[in-house]
Amino acid sequence: VLFIIIISFAHAFYILLSPRSEFSLEQYTNNNDPNNPWNIALTFNQVFNDGTMNSFFIQKPDENTNMFIDFRTSLLAMYNFLTGDSSALSNWPFLNNQSLVILIVLFSLLVVVYLMNLFIGLLNMAINKDDDRVSYLKQKAEILAEIELFYLLPNQRRWNSWFPEVIYYYANVDKAREEIKRLIKNGEWTDSFPEMRKNLFEKLDIPDNVEKIDKIDADLQKVLKILNSAGLTNNLLSRDSTT
Repeated sequence: VLFIIIISFAHAFYILLSPRSEFSLEQYTNNNDPNNPWNIALTFNQVFNDGTMNSFFIQKPDENTNMFIDFRTSLLAMYNFLTGDSSALSNWPFLNNQSLVILIVLFSLLVVVYLMNLFIGLLNMAINKDDDRVSYLKQKAEILAEIELFYLLPNQRRWNSWFPEVIYYYANVDKAREEIKRLIKNGEWTDSFPEMRKNLFEKLDIPDNVEKIDKIDADLQKVLKILNSAGLTNNLLSRDSTT
């Protein structure tokens, strides 16, 4: 989309700012064409004592004086303008070129809106990818542990208001049961504290052999998947119905 925008505006500026009459970069060409490189080239004026001024020197123009002579350099000018370099458009007075000002404003608005939407989309994807409360709490705990270890004074570590001997946690029974089953199913559950695990399973009414049950269920699902892929499930069902 951004490439299409650059090509479109490069073509628009090429039509608007390309010279209307014949000219030569090697020989001075005097005409009324405002896009003639000789008319927009840098001039040095001589000022007399009476206040009059005459053109004394004219810098010889080159291909970069008016980059909209060719469509290829017009594309390069638009790319430079996208990066913040507007020198290719500074040879024309903006006050007397309303069409030029309108194109510049439209290009800036379109590019800004597109880039903002692009960044918002990328940010939204990153947020959705990392939008996990467990990872958030884990990261928060790591930050707090680092603060407690390296940024507190010894007397601060002994404050009971900050570090009580007993900490009470509240958790919803249904959500805790579902989370434990999910951890067991994904293989993320560890047996580091067997007594605490046993008490927790009793409180949440979770059978001790839930891990074996989940493993058997997973194995059955794999077997059924293999049978389905081989087309043997329907044959087994038809045999069961006949018997």
